[in-house]
Amino acid sequence: MELGSIPAAPGAAEAPAPAGAKVPATLRDPGALRFWLAVALTGICAGLGAAALTLLFKAVQELAWGAAEPEALLEAARQASPLRHVALLLGAGLLTGLGQWLLTRLSSGNGIEITAAIWFQAGRLPALRTLGSAVLSIIIVGMGAPLGREGGPKQFGAVFGNLASDLQKLSDEQRRLMVAIGAGAGMAAVYSVPLGGALFALEVLRGTLGLRLVMPALAAALIAVKAASFVVPNAPIYTIPAYVIPPDVYLWAIIASPFIGLGSVAFVRAIAWADRVRPSDWRRLAAPPAVLAAVGLLSIVFPQLLGNGQDLAQLLFLHPLAPLALFALLVLRPLATVSSAAGGAPGGLFTPSLAAGALMGSALGALWLWVHPGAEIGLFALLGAGAMLAATTQGPVSSLVLMMEMTGQARAFVLPMLTAIIVATATSRLIERRSIYEARLTDEQVAERLRAREQTGP
Repeated sequence: MELGSIPAAPGAAEAPAPAGAKVPATLRDPGALRFWLAVALTGICAGLGAAALTLLFKAVQELAWGAAEPEALLEAARQASPLRHVALLLGAGLLTGLGQWLLTRLSSGNGIEITAAIWFQAGRLPALRTLGSAVLSIIIVGMGAPLGREGGPKQFGAVFGNLASDLQKLSDEQRRLMVAIGAGAGMAAVYSVPLGGALFALEVLRGTLGLRLVMPALAAALIAVKAASFVVPNAPIYTIPAYVIPPDVYLWAIIASPFIGLGSVAFVRAIAWADRVRPSDWRRLAAPPAVLAAVGLLSIVFPQLLGNGQDLAQLLFLHPLAPLALFALLVLRPLATVSSAAGGAPGGLFTPSLAAGALMGSALGALWLWVHPGAEIGLFALLGAGAMLAATTQGPVSSLVLMMEMTGQARAFVLPMLTAIIVATATSRLIERRSIYEARLTDEQVAERLRAREQTGP
């Protein structure tokens, strides 16, 4: 049954809420029943959408590389022939060009990013084009494109939040929240991170952690994770050992994290550049195959360039890379992601940011261990991943919680991770106030968003 055919709850036939009606603080507030029914519908649909996209991703990667699980891509790529590398990435580029050309005909003008939709379109998204872009991104990431697979589930959740708002006749303010928590619920479901997904929706996408917003975000994320649990296991996606935390790691975090913050600024600005040069007209068909074929060629020597970077991060958390490979990937992995985005390939940026941070942390940790041995290199990779994630998303609280949920570690690395996150985020905000999800916004839009965030009440 389609979302639009779900019977409305009692009271849904009433006149729509005023455009500025706030999120209900209690069940006694006017329109609370309609609002919470929209939360439940958004969570269910976001979870089922994430489950469907996960199955699609595994099927595509299994067909392309012979390995269904994300963490198995690296080993499968090492065993694949050079021709397979080039052919698959070229195929992903051709599919991207054709898919993007078709998607532009589903709605006029350019597509709307979730962040821009929340702040400047009252959460309204072009449903068919957004869903089509989500499916396309999952397919090409499964084929090896160096972008994140969480982008599709986030888009699905955001669209369902928008549709649920239409169905329940919510106000513009309520719709903005519903789209944000729908996106967060999609992320929560695909990675089984309910708390981190809810906090990401509020801190990164909505820009506030007010109590009246936290409850629906948590509820939607919980429902989505349970709805997707028949496909996505309730388990950490990264396996890490119980690191010993020597005292000098805190000093490393203070010294190294400003460099990670600067790296995050470079990554955000590179993504902003990629959006400005994204191809249009006939170049939509030509640019993606050229860029992704080049990635395929490089991946023959560096298979770590393929996919969203989850397997690379996992490798860095457990084992050191050879110095030459480490410092080559430090440049090539972010370059592959930025180039793919510049070529028009759709996909997420969450896991690529985390992988870039793991590379920076590992490189800076290796330099530290030359003069001050004692700690494990994987610890530095883990701290770098969390610091980069926080600095690129401008979400220190959600990033810490996400790292805890994705690794299953509740306390082991919290204090050094907090140190790295605070220093890296403060450094990045000193230079660039955009997050990686705001990279496409103009200076005027960023200023308008900052003013709106300051005026948003709890």
